[in-house]
Amino acid sequence: MPKIEVVLPEMGQGVVDATVIAWLKNIGDTVNVDEAVVEVATDKVDSEVVSEVSGTIVELCAKADEVVKVGQPLFIVSTEGSEGNVEPEQDIRELTEKDAVPVADKQPEAKSVDHESVANIERFTQVVSKQPYRAATATGQTKGFLSPLVRSIAEQEGLTAAELDQIEGTGLDHRITKDDILLYISKRNASPSASIEFSSPVEANAVSDEKLQPTQVALQAVVRLETAEGDERIALNRMAKLTAKNMMQSVLTSAHVQSFIEVDVTNVVEWRASVKQEFERIEGEKLTFTPIFMEAVSRALKAYPKMNIQFDGETVIQKKAINIGMAAALEDGNLIVPVIREADTLNLSGLARKVNDLAHRARTNALKPAEVMNATYTVTNIGSFGSVFGTPIIPQPQVGILAIGAIRKIPSVVETEQGEFVGIRHKMYLSHSYDHRVVNGALGGLFIKYIADYLENWDPKRAV
Repeated sequence: MPKIEVVLPEMGQGVVDATVIAWLKNIGDTVNVDEAVVEVATDKVDSEVVSEVSGTIVELCAKADEVVKVGQPLFIVSTEGSEGNVEPEQDIRELTEKDAVPVADKQPEAKSVDHESVANIERFTQVVSKQPYRAATATGQTKGFLSPLVRSIAEQEGLTAAELDQIEGTGLDHRITKDDILLYISKRNASPSASIEFSSPVEANAVSDEKLQPTQVALQAVVRLETAEGDERIALNRMAKLTAKNMMQSVLTSAHVQSFIEVDVTNVVEWRASVKQEFERIEGEKLTFTPIFMEAVSRALKAYPKMNIQFDGETVIQKKAINIGMAAALEDGNLIVPVIREADTLNLSGLARKVNDLAHRARTNALKPAEVMNATYTVTNIGSFGSVFGTPIIPQPQVGILAIGAIRKIPSVVETEQGEFVGIRHKMYLSHSYDHRVVNGALGGLFIKYIADYLENWDPKRAV
């Protein structure tokens, strides 16, 4: 029976796994080539995995909320219509009893499996997965099915059957997921005197990491607050939890320090106002301030390559490509950072096209995983919300992030050949957060000074 395994594809450089969000197809459903079957998520973006062939879904290899490694099977498609259907449960159970090896009899060494055995396993996997798995322990047997990952964690932590029975599973049919068992372990290992609960499995995952110091654990744990009548407790969605985790990790990792500089962008404002209509007619793209700022940042990174680095705690990696992350706010309040790759190779028209395209697809949830990966420096436009300046948190493992404040009309002293006078100027603040472990104040200050000079010396007669 021809069967095709569809595996989790490469999701971008450095991405080794993804979480299954939801299945769009069930066992027995027909599927066409390039038809979406499952939604998966990395820590950056959600995406769909499509079928490589037409046929019938005969196996789903992962459950919702399970973590799947790149190259690991996600689902199996039979290309022969009727033969792709799962056998009746009674027949499969007979196969199970005949061919399955009791867990207690399994040896630690990997055993080779011939193709006939694999074919049999493929037929009855669905029924076997529905049967309770009874893991042998020192105190007895557990209730419910345990995935290999959960079983491995339980064995490593020495959990008894009684302890496993205490865990409230949040998976399908109340099965215990990886997050459930890690949350239980983190609570079990916590100091008895600590009156702290963890508000999410994400926090428990962080706390269970043995590399974290006690102060880090304290910061990642939260006190369970009381609610009064009329209060509403709103659960964070997956992206919000990941953002919270990543921001806390960055604060605990980098020595954040900030430099601020005021910039006179009158020439930029007046030039854009005079050419934006012609620019849109010629290029077919709207000209916002963002591509202008991106051009200035890319030039600064080229002039100060020590800002275009990554730090892994022991070595500095000088990045050749200048990939600028562009923080974009979503309608649901979350944040995503699409990346302009090799920004220094693009002219203003190319930057405008790239900025507009990424911004649009970020808002419509159409970004590809690779498009939010491998930024070497990040820019966030806090001025779009009226903020004058701020202290943004550095995205790891980068060493800097630039916040662009709102452009305001300010009465200012203007120096001319005829003398000084007070005039109305368009001004803004640049806020530069950088990692003081590897970026000193001179480099951090000179970097944004370069950007300020670039914008202030903008040619008001520049051609479109």
